[in-house]
Amino acid sequence: MPWQLSHDLRRFKRLTMGSILIMGRKTFDSIGRPLPGRTTFVLTRDQSWSHPGVEAFTDPDAMLAAAGDRSAYVVGGAQIYTAMMPACDHLYLTRVWSQVVGDTNIEIDLHDWRCRFVERIPAGSRDSIPSEFSVWDRA
Repeated sequence: MPWQLSHDLRRFKRLTMGSILIMGRKTFDSIGRPLPGRTTFVLTRDQSWSHPGVEAFTDPDAMLAAAGDRSAYVVGGAQIYTAMMPACDHLYLTRVWSQVVGDTNIEIDLHDWRCRFVERIPAGSRDSIPSEFSVWDRA
């Protein structure tokens, strides 16, 4: 990522600790390892893909069944966000107030959601770009 958001990374760790992280294989590859204190589910088209300490799935429904009632967070990438959005009850959204060139974009229609919390984080010594964190509940 072309920014440093220490505040956001600390919040992510606090929110997701003890939960399931749902991600695509490319997102997992960019992280490179399961994050401590969390269960990692990777959704991939490659039926032979595996990694120690990771539960791999090729079927989103099987993955959701395996999660059961446990708390789970969808953490990327764009295709996984799009595929899992109908199963989500809450959005934890960080907006980074900067224009950057990138190769991936995701559109979220917030008309079906209600905002219950917003926090603005100014740029500073540990956060290179201003950002905004908000929590949304499905309407």
